Amino acid sequence: MSIFSRMTDIINSNLNALLDKAEDPEKMVRLIIQEMEEALVEVRSTSARAIADRKELERRRDWQEAEAQEWERKAEIAVRKGRDDLAKGALVESNKSRESIDIMSEELTALEDTLSKLNEDVGALQAKIKDAKARQNAIIIRGKAAQTRLGVRRTLSDHNIDDAIARFETYERKMDDLEGQIESYDMGQKTLSDEISDLEGDEDVDDQLNQLKAKVQQAQTPPADLNQNTNH
Repeated sequence: MSIFSRMTDIINSNLNALLDKAEDPEKMVRLIIQEMEEALVEVRSTSARAIADRKELERRRDWQEAEAQEWERKAEIAVRKGRDDLAKGALVESNKSRESIDIMSEELTALEDTLSKLNEDVGALQAKIKDAKARQNAIIIRGKAAQTRLGVRRTLSDHNIDDAIARFETYERKMDDLEGQIESYDMGQKTLSDEISDLEGDEDVDDQLNQLKAKVQQAQTPPADLNQNTNH
C-alpha cells in the first residue's frame, strides 16, 4: 500500500468521525484540507529521504566501482611480476566489490521505483487539495443547508405536527358549532334589512300583477273599427 493510499484511509476515517459528531461544516472542510496538506508534507519528506538514500547509494556504488577497478589493476601488476598468488587475492577482492555493486544497483532500482510512486502520490495529493479548495465554499454551503434541514426534521419529529393539525381542526369545528348556535338564535327574527327587502319583493310582485291585468284587459277589448261596423 502506498503512502498516499494510507493517508487517504486516515483522511476518510477522520471525515467519518467528524460526520458522526455532526461537526460544523466549515470546520469540517478546513480540517479535511489540513489533513491532506499534512499528508502532502509527509509524502514530500519521505521523497526527500528517498532521494538522499539514492545519492548515498550512488556514491557507495561509485566507490565500489573504483575499488573493483583498483584491485583489477593490482592483479595485472601481480601477474606481470609473476605473483599469481597475489593476483588471485586481488581478483577475489575485485569480485567482492563487483558483488556489492550488483546489490547496490538492485537497491537503486527499487529506490527509483519508490521515488516514481512517491512522485505520483505528490501529484495526486496536490490535485486533490486544489480541487478541495476550489469546492470548499460549495461544500460548506451544502453542509450548512443539510444541517438546517436535519434540524427541521428533528423539530418535526420532536413535535407531532399531525397531532397539532388535528387539534387545530378540532378548535375550528368548535368555532363552527359556536357560530351555528349564534345563527340559530337569529332564526325566525327579521332584521330591518330583511323587512325592507321583503317590501322590495312585494313591489316587484305588484308591478307584475298590474302588467298582467293590463294585458288581460287589452285582450278583452274589441278593436275600434269592428265596433263601428256593428253600429251600421
